[in-house]
Parts: sequence; structure tokens; C-alpha cells
Amino acid sequence: MAIPTYEGIMLPLLHFASDGQEHSGRDAVDHLAQVFSLSEQEKNELLPSGQQGIFYNRVGWARAYLQKAGLLESPRRSIFRITERGLALLKENPKEVRANTLKRYDGFREFLTARREKTEDYEPQPEETSDQTPEEALQYGYQRIRQTLEQEVLSHVRASSSAFFERLVVELLVKMGYGGSIKDAGRAIGKSGDEGIDGIIKEDRLGLDVIYVQAKRWDTNSVGRPEIQKFVGALVGQRAKKGVFITTSTFSKEAIEYVTKVDNKVVLIDGQELAQLMIDFDLGVSKLASYDIKRIDSDFFSDE
Repeated sequence: MAIPTYEGIMLPLLHFASDGQEHSGRDAVDHLAQVFSLSEQEKNELLPSGQQGIFYNRVGWARAYLQKAGLLESPRRSIFRITERGLALLKENPKEVRANTLKRYDGFREFLTARREKTEDYEPQPEETSDQTPEEALQYGYQRIRQTLEQEVLSHVRASSSAFFERLVVELLVKMGYGGSIKDAGRAIGKSGDEGIDGIIKEDRLGLDVIYVQAKRWDTNSVGRPEIQKFVGALVGQRAKKGVFITTSTFSKEAIEYVTKVDNKVVLIDGQELAQLMIDFDLGVSKLASYDIKRIDSDFFSDE
């Protein structure tokens, strides 16, 4: 069964709390996972950030909205129970409870109004237009923006000159902590002349070890096993242990499998990963805006 939406969780969560007892959020998650017959994989599936489970997040938002409407209350930290208002709603035997259902309660309407007033030009809120929680909408929205940016970055790199691509590789490796300084790395890249090797850089600023680099600015052709074999052969000829092969294209399945079987440590960076690294290390991109997602620090409010 697919992971239910946070709205789909609301009514089962109320039924779970209908015994009038105090319950923890973890108890609710475990119980509802059984109600919805979720597999372990579905129960543990993470949001794009990898910081929280999707199901856990949706149960949390369902509980938060029910509390805003006064259907649940929190007598103490991490604990909730149903209210008389919540029991009264269950007596109506509703087929479902959604965000629109909660608008009948003053507390929830005030919650929505307060959110709208913080935005000069109001736009429909996630709870009114989407099955996703606000955190999900933000994280998946960020993911889509990043994927689009990755495509744009890669397109610009592929359209660049060989000299520009060479400088790009130098700057990226230095930003990642390799190659020493820009000056040192710049001298190394593109000056080797060895067959199958474009450059040699320091692994660290002290130069305790070196890394051999090969860079291919290809648009469409996939880098196959012969190219990688040639690179590995060059490493062996130099008695080198480590190499990085960077391309704006992709690597064939045979090429990827080949590097797992050789003694040398060879890292393959294709166009997609190259774009991701450029974004991660702020190369060729500029920050437009940033948002910090925060939650209550329960330890701060603890009397213990």
C-alpha cells in the first residue's frame, strides 16, 4: 500500500486516540503503520533531505493540524490525547477528516489566517491544494529546482571551450580540497603529456600523495571501457595508485564495472555528478535565497 497522505492519516489518528488515554508520537506511528499495512520499506522511506521518514513526517503534521483545531491536545512533551471536541467529531461518524473539515473550528481558521497575514500577496497554502505536508512540498520543490539547475549547469559546461573546461576542473578540485592552490593545480592540469593523463595534482596541500586526472568534454558519446583501460594503463605506467576520470558525458556499464576490478583506485565523475559537485561547492552558481527549517527543541522546554 502507498504511504497515505497526511489528510488520510487524520481520521485513523483520531480513532487511535479515541480511548482517551495519553499516547506518544512513536506509538501512533507504529499503530498507524499497521492500520495502513505499510511495509518496513514504506514505513522507513525518507524525505529528500534524508533527515526524517515520510510517514513519520505526515503523522506529525496530521497531529499538529488536529491540535490546531482543538481535536487533540498535548498535556506534556511528546504526548497527546483526544479532547471532548475530538470525541464529538467521531460521534458524527465522518467518512474522512481533511484540512477543509478542520476549518469549521476557530483555532484552525485562526492558524490559517495568521499564516496568510505573514505574506503580503497570499497564495494557496499546501494544506489546501496538495496532499504533501509543507515540509514535503518544500523539499520536493527544492529537489525539482536543483534538478533543473543541474541540467542548465551541464548544458553551459558542454558548450564551453576546452580551455574553459580545463580551468573549471582545476577550480572544482581545489574547492574540494585537492591540488593545493589554484596556481599549483593550474600548473599540473593539462601539462602532463602522458598518454591517457591530462594532469597530476596533489591529494592535499602538503603533496603527501598525488592524483592523476583525465578530463573529457564530450557532448553525447558515452565513455567506454577502452578509454578507462587506457587511463588505468597510464596509471600503472606511472606507478600511480589513484586517478579521477571526469567527463561531461556518461560512462558505459562496462566502464563502470571495469574500475571495480582493478587494483588502482579510480573515481569516475560523469556529467550529472560534475554538475552536482559544482552546485555543492558553489562553482558557476550563485546563491539566490536560503531557508532554515527549524523545529522545537524539546530539551530546552524540559523541566528535568
